Amino acid sequence: MKRDLLTPLDFSKEELNSLFDLACDIEANPAKYAHACEGKKMATCFYEPSTRTRLSHEAAMLNLGGKTMGFASAASSSASKGETVADTARVISCFADIMVIRHPKEGAAAVAAHYATIPVINAGDGGHQHPTQTLTDMMTIRSLRGSLDNFTIGFCGDLKFGRTVHSLVTSLARYENVKFVFISPPELRVPDYITEMLNEKHIKYTEVVRMEDVIGSLDILYMTRVQKERFFNEDDYVRLKDFYILNKDKMALAKKDMYVLHPLPRVNEIATEIDDDPRAAYFRQVQYGVYVREALILTLLNIHVPEGGQTC
Repeated sequence: MKRDLLTPLDFSKEELNSLFDLACDIEANPAKYAHACEGKKMATCFYEPSTRTRLSHEAAMLNLGGKTMGFASAASSSASKGETVADTARVISCFADIMVIRHPKEGAAAVAAHYATIPVINAGDGGHQHPTQTLTDMMTIRSLRGSLDNFTIGFCGDLKFGRTVHSLVTSLARYENVKFVFISPPELRVPDYITEMLNEKHIKYTEVVRMEDVIGSLDILYMTRVQKERFFNEDDYVRLKDFYILNKDKMALAKKDMYVLHPLPRVNEIATEIDDDPRAAYFRQVQYGVYVREALILTLLNIHVPEGGQTC
């Protein structure tokens, strides 16, 4: 049976550990995997703009010796003629061995997976899920801290529409003694279904408005941008887009070993003066994303991997 990645919960904790171990081995021994996907083709079907996610998947496949094809916007695909996601998935299955899809509508990736005969990777569906970013985030945290247990993570900014936030909270809730701090204006607070899930699992969380009140207690600060494309009212976007800006003054309040993550792109929510701070890990996060996606491609294609590996 083919296997897809539609949400991070499609993989068990044990499977995620194996995936991260494989990604670590790819990082340490890239030459060992340089020809693993020779003769394989990946289709990237992006119905909305992306830089990191699309190019990261393509770089991952190229690093494995495979080839890529696809489209970068709905306007450059048959969707502009009215073709459905279901039909596109059927067609792509005739051309490629694995499909990556990003779509502005929630559930589109699940539709593609239902009709495709090849593995499907969800690269983001509306404000719903972004599982490969979550895998990237988790590997980054594990690499920086040595574990995915026993830490406090703060999410700051757009927690209402931020699919990266929703995916990561849901995934980290499976680990031991992870505490959550949600930092946002009331209009962009985390959705009720997230807090209800945490309540059901008896997991501690705090909701605050001021970053300064909690930054000193955090081990990880996960910054997000206010996403203009998710707003129906531009006045609301303009009012909220500069609500949080992380600068040196705020970083001075943080622990010496607190790391800053960001799914990118950033607008101005992290001042460029932070980039040289050793705690700024968002560009390392991008690099980890390539290794994770290489490991994911190999896993979904069920391609044999040489024995041995390293643990982050």
